[in-house]
Amino acid sequence: MSTPHETIIVLDFGSQYSQLIARRVREAQVYCELLPWHTPPDVLAAKRPLGIILSGGPASVYDQDAPTLDPWLLESGLPVLGICYGMQLLAHDLGGAVAAASHREYGPANLTTVDEGSPLFAGIHAPVQVWMSHGDRLESIPAGWRSLAATSNAPFAAMGSDSEKRYGIQFHPEVHHTPRGRQLLENFLFGICGCSGDWTAANFIDEAVEQIRAQVGDQRVLCGLSGGVDSTVAAMLIGRAIGDQLTCVYVDHGLMRLDESEEVLQNFDRHLPVEVVAVDAADRFLSKLEGVEDPEQKRRIIGHEFVETFRETAARLGSFDWLAQGTLYTDVIESAGHGTAGHGTAANIKTHHNVGGLPEELGFRGLVEPLRALFKDEVRHVGIALALPERLVHRQPFPGPGLAVRILGPITAERVATLQRADAIVREEVDAEGLGHPDAVWQYFAVLTPLRTVGVMGDGRSYGNVVGVRAVSSTDGMTADWARLPHDLLARISSRIVNEVPGVTRIVYDITSKPPGTIEWE
Repeated sequence: MSTPHETIIVLDFGSQYSQLIARRVREAQVYCELLPWHTPPDVLAAKRPLGIILSGGPASVYDQDAPTLDPWLLESGLPVLGICYGMQLLAHDLGGAVAAASHREYGPANLTTVDEGSPLFAGIHAPVQVWMSHGDRLESIPAGWRSLAATSNAPFAAMGSDSEKRYGIQFHPEVHHTPRGRQLLENFLFGICGCSGDWTAANFIDEAVEQIRAQVGDQRVLCGLSGGVDSTVAAMLIGRAIGDQLTCVYVDHGLMRLDESEEVLQNFDRHLPVEVVAVDAADRFLSKLEGVEDPEQKRRIIGHEFVETFRETAARLGSFDWLAQGTLYTDVIESAGHGTAGHGTAANIKTHHNVGGLPEELGFRGLVEPLRALFKDEVRHVGIALALPERLVHRQPFPGPGLAVRILGPITAERVATLQRADAIVREEVDAEGLGHPDAVWQYFAVLTPLRTVGVMGDGRSYGNVVGVRAVSSTDGMTADWARLPHDLLARISSRIVNEVPGVTRIVYDITSKPPGTIEWE
């Protein structure tokens, strides 16, 4: 997609909240890119940003290898908002003083004073709750700047230079624990940077269609469909752009949820005005996975078999130039070292994403990834704008490797069938409770563990499987909290699984958030 006229850049200095800053800017309908702090100035300038946000980070400005601020940023004259470490960098580079605080401030705090005359705090009145997370603090601010807010422990909780449109805040406006944080960010975006908010689903669709046509020309595209919202919306966009030049392939790897393949194909038939070829490869995948327990090896095997299946299918269907994927911005960010958001320092969280590269053996000219700039909820907005039914658009996320990442230990046809039945009960009961939508529960599913425990069935003792139940609330899957499902609901889920799924004797509920855990178990 071509870069919209209004762009905000978030420079990432390593904060756990960096992606949330970008999300909050996007929610204000302003296009935003998250880039590493060391992005070259010419790359930044080429994007013609209206403003720069400096994220927080774990370093101290006095650390030997601490991230630094490129002089271009201050010479550009662009509006700047530094958050936590970003604020400390501004102060340090402009003559202020940063020192270790007497105690690390982490958690809720109150701004006891606020400069309501500053455009950054327009409409925000003290006292106001904010979320702190810092070890260093400002002892003095640069000449020509003024203090804009304070807490009992931070005399310079915010600072600014209205004439230069540069500001720093010691707290995190992007988190929910700062209730007025959204307003502060919007003050920066609209009141200081001059954004108007032109990042909409309709504008994205027009630009994506234009880019797809420019990229593909009169050549053919093969699109892999998983049945999820990402690949479905990607196919809709590409189909709108190039019509019958697109052929979609749905590979049934035998690891879908109960009766899901049939439902998915029915949805494609109703809503996708393009050719869809279904490939039954269940036996192939299960045979390759036989005896494999290591989760990363499972993902590699599944990824390899997808490549081989697509290659063989493409050969049967004729010549294709491009492979289409439903890659999202979260995939780009979480796949370390890939794409513009790859910082080269993050852990490689996801193995199964073909982010930023194309296996040579596929034989395609390149990738078509129209959703690469979007977060998950933005994809849903685009899906609604494309007239896809809400039930399909709000389908809960499902991993590419399917139930393989929810079966701990070896994968067999019998264990897949056990998990399918247990998972179906979890989904039926959550849906019946009215919680089966992203605003309530983001994902909800069952996990089959390799543990076996003693149970009592009828008049005798039994020895069966332990099934884990996972339900989380989230906005985009990058962070998540475990869902507080009603106890009666959990009781029904447990009772039904133990009574209706042979070989299961015990149910456990996962109450781990992300971070420190992940949403999936493998």
